[in-house]
Amino acid sequence: MEILSGYIKHIIYSNRDNGYTVFELATDTEEITCVGALHAASEGECVKLSGDYTVHNVYGRQFAFTEYESIESEDEADILRYLSSGAIKGIGPSLAGRIVDRFSSDTFRVMEEEPELLAEVRGISARKAQEIGAVFAEMRDLRKVMIFLQKFGISNNLANKIYRKYKSAIYDVMEQNPYRLAEDIEGVGFSTADEIAMASGFDRGSAFRVRSGIKYALQLAVAEGHIYVPMELLIARSVRLLNVEEDFIRSECSNMAMERKLVIKMKDDVARVYSPPLYYMETGCAVMLNRLDVVIDPQTGRIRERIKDLEDEDTPLEEKQIEAAVSAISNGVSVITGGPGTGKTTIINVLIKYLRLTGEDFALAAPTGRAAKRMSEMTGYESSTVQRLLGLSPSGEGAFSYEYNDENPLEIDTVIVDEMSMVDLPLLKALLSALVPGTRLIMVGDTDQLPSVGPGSVLKDIISSGCFPVTKLDKIFRQDEASDIIVNAHLINAGTMPKLDNKSSDFFMLKRSDVDQILGNMVTLIKDKLPGYVNARPFDIQVLTPMRKGPLGVESLNPILQKYLNPPSPSKREKEYGGTLFREGDKIMQIRNNYQLEWETIGKYGIAVDKGLGVFNGDMGTVGSIDEFSEMMEVVYEEDRRVLYPFANLDELELAYAVTIHKSQGSEYPAVILPLLTGPKQLFNRNLLYTAVTRAKKCVVILGKQETVAQMVENADELKRYTSLDEALIETGVTDEN
Repeated sequence: MEILSGYIKHIIYSNRDNGYTVFELATDTEEITCVGALHAASEGECVKLSGDYTVHNVYGRQFAFTEYESIESEDEADILRYLSSGAIKGIGPSLAGRIVDRFSSDTFRVMEEEPELLAEVRGISARKAQEIGAVFAEMRDLRKVMIFLQKFGISNNLANKIYRKYKSAIYDVMEQNPYRLAEDIEGVGFSTADEIAMASGFDRGSAFRVRSGIKYALQLAVAEGHIYVPMELLIARSVRLLNVEEDFIRSECSNMAMERKLVIKMKDDVARVYSPPLYYMETGCAVMLNRLDVVIDPQTGRIRERIKDLEDEDTPLEEKQIEAAVSAISNGVSVITGGPGTGKTTIINVLIKYLRLTGEDFALAAPTGRAAKRMSEMTGYESSTVQRLLGLSPSGEGAFSYEYNDENPLEIDTVIVDEMSMVDLPLLKALLSALVPGTRLIMVGDTDQLPSVGPGSVLKDIISSGCFPVTKLDKIFRQDEASDIIVNAHLINAGTMPKLDNKSSDFFMLKRSDVDQILGNMVTLIKDKLPGYVNARPFDIQVLTPMRKGPLGVESLNPILQKYLNPPSPSKREKEYGGTLFREGDKIMQIRNNYQLEWETIGKYGIAVDKGLGVFNGDMGTVGSIDEFSEMMEVVYEEDRRVLYPFANLDELELAYAVTIHKSQGSEYPAVILPLLTGPKQLFNRNLLYTAVTRAKKCVVILGKQETVAQMVENADELKRYTSLDEALIETGVTDEN
């Protein structure tokens, strides 16, 4: 191994994620191209590198270093070169010259130990002197932390997050309890923290490790949609994760419960383990729903007469629809549920007419932007996401709050929420916090759809509690439109095989047993066959698949579909990030909620006509432009909402030519293609197939095996969610009555 010393003359390339850097190093005798992981270094800085010379087949002789350290030079030329590079904010070439003239070889020591002396230099105030000293010290601390964390395989981006959280206290954290990283830093899971701890020589049987593992196992359960986990299941998962004795885990669960870091409740001889925030959130939602459950208008006869007057002469309301509308108007909390074509939208429109007639304020909302847009199109009135209705705003790094809450409630008479099956427990809590008794909450949704992506089974639990009036619509009103999509959706939901004879005009089955054949048919359908048939762009036709993995999962399908639907071109810029290649024109999806992202809508003269915050899990858009110089990618979402993503945030996006059925909830597409060849029984169920079919507006095409479809129809097993909102509603309702 050889050692080189010199100063960084020019940085040719730097990858912010992993620190890989290509730069020219000026030594006393030559300039040599160097390659390796360099953290938080700047042009003009003096470094010592350890490595070996290599010969690249294109770029020639290089020095590949594996270790480096920043070194302080007492040479005035080196100091001047570094300060003139702009590495320290507020110091340019002329000011750098005056600083070095004043302090010469002692400059760096003064900046670190006595920065107040910098005020002796013309152009530097006492305040600016302290600021320069703080920046200089932070840069040194950051570099040391970067190098320190590199030993544990931590990327630059993650190391920056860790440094912002702990500063120089990171050394104590790593020595005493590295599992804090998993709790405090987004992007550091238990596995990463565990690897770091093991590399640090931490004891595998440490209580810190076991507690962190228990929390992680509980977090994984929440990510699956559970509100609680049975104790025995949590212990079993924790044993597999930690490889320690069951009794040790059981003991630590009890200790954590005593310290209120877990909530353990007994029900029917089963110990349920909750994370405290979700336990109190569920109980709080139950209390707030029961408080809203008041009689708003007891004059149901008068309400019925008005509703009859408002119905369309060409499509008179059925008795059950009238009952649903009367119940919604007269009660504080009500539910309207039913499958596609059963008249839910008709009732919403009648309710809007009624509220307008009586002069009451109302708001229409849905959990996602796509669902809100559909609601607007179906009613002719403005609808928004629940988050926007509540006035979402950021409040610190990664955090957010709502303008409307328990201290500042919505001043509105009625809130109608569509696609209620997609509402998770945290969103329900936020909505209920902004409502006061006397406000109507009308919830509309299909309980046979897949549950929310987030934790909870809100709509199902509210219905199963029996605490509120529920109208279940079961008659199909749109059969006269000859929609076999709706007819087959109801057949699937009833456990009956849909009609797959291809005599339909909007529901087709292409029997295929070969993956390559399915892929070829899929591309042909999207590019050539379906756009004209459903009068839509190829971009609007959506592939829905049950899986992420496997040859027909989204991870395999998206690069293939990208290749054919948005091929490479000299006119299209690209950016590879985290194994995904993004190209201008690509169809993409946001895969997690980001409440900090700003969006704006640009008018025809290039002026922003609307602005807002927040891009949410499931939002779909197009890559507008990629700018390597500014390291930004622009994404254009529906309604021309434009968002700029720093390259470091591209892990929030993925290609969306194919998406999972779960991610499609609340959306509607002109045509849907379903590749159904084979898959795990617990995933390939009736609930999933029903949800996929009901996403299509004009056409469904199934590519695969008919026996797979039959197996899904027969499989009524759903992935059970451990939730207890229904029980909490009953318990708190009884308490309120007493």
